[in-house]
Amino acid sequence: MAFLASSPAPKGATGVIVFADGTVVWGQGFGATGNAVGEICFNTAMTGYQEVLTDPSYAAQIVTFTFPHIGNVGTNSEDVESTVEAAVGCIVREDVTRQSNFRSTSEFDAWMKAQGKIGISGVDTRALTRRIRMQGAPNAVIAHAPDGKFDIDALLQRAQEWPGLEGMDLAVRVSREKQEQWGGGSWELGKGHSRASWDNKPHVVAIDYGSKDNIFRNLVKAGARVTVVPAKTSLDEIMALSPDGVFLSNGPGDPAATGEYAVPVIKALLERDVPLFGICLGHQMLALAAGAKTTKMHQGHRGANHPVQRVGEGWGETSGLVEITSMNHGFAVDGDTLPEGVEQTHVSLFDGSNCGIAISGKRAFGVQYHPEASPGPQDSFYLFEKFVGMLG
Repeated sequence: MAFLASSPAPKGATGVIVFADGTVVWGQGFGATGNAVGEICFNTAMTGYQEVLTDPSYAAQIVTFTFPHIGNVGTNSEDVESTVEAAVGCIVREDVTRQSNFRSTSEFDAWMKAQGKIGISGVDTRALTRRIRMQGAPNAVIAHAPDGKFDIDALLQRAQEWPGLEGMDLAVRVSREKQEQWGGGSWELGKGHSRASWDNKPHVVAIDYGSKDNIFRNLVKAGARVTVVPAKTSLDEIMALSPDGVFLSNGPGDPAATGEYAVPVIKALLERDVPLFGICLGHQMLALAAGAKTTKMHQGHRGANHPVQRVGEGWGETSGLVEITSMNHGFAVDGDTLPEGVEQTHVSLFDGSNCGIAISGKRAFGVQYHPEASPGPQDSFYLFEKFVGMLG
């Protein structure tokens, strides 16, 4: 394959990717200098690279963008999804060009540098994506040095010693440290984000496992007031806030590892019949609490074009309807392990994997995809209204 370059570095190379299997890929570095280790994944979205790179669900990951022109619209402060740890870097095909968008306030290269994220351009991302699809997501180190000098042996050792995402609890690394009353509303062009109104609204306590801000904005838009709490908040602390419902956020890492402390709390909330809504990792946490199992995926689902179909009872005339969704997950709920009383509500039309559940006799449901988009289509905003509608 064209991208399987090797040492020594070609003339002018200032960036390198060193895979745990010894493969070395050269390119042009941009953004922050230094090196970072993680799992290489790919994202098929054509827009929203800034939202992708600030999504905490990408913690300890290096994002390969299949769309070749990344950085061309620059960056701005309104499209940041979180200020905590997220993707450590990105791999792109074309050189980053000058910004060309009226909303841009900073060049992509400068923004990447300020964020501490490493970028490499000039890589055959089509070949790299094909490798991930055939062989699975690899562990690797991404490095940038303006002088083009790299210690390949040291980078290889770091890639080989990194344990990978299985068994890794990353939610504690990206969750906020203290409780916060959420104050932001939805975004409008030219007006920015509105302020939330808290008067006479049902109260949602959102557990932050590595959340995206647009989730909370959509809960507010649907009519809730939101209090966000850290990932390890206890049941007593949650109930002391008198929630009308509890939201389980997205986040990175292995759900089985995060579940060691999250699942007992969720089980207790189910026993108390507190309404629950989970997205992505939160969906996986809900499934584990209900008795299902999760599994590491071969390549994961990441992009803004994933078709998901409504299945099972309860959808009425909309049963079978297909939503085009935004996704970002490398682990999934094993649909074959769903116990009695847990209904599968959505499936992926790409590979048939589970994308939604509802718990019989409880006001509790979850989806594997991201109805808040950012980036992505807006087919699934109705889920926020469905959840808030349960809280009356």
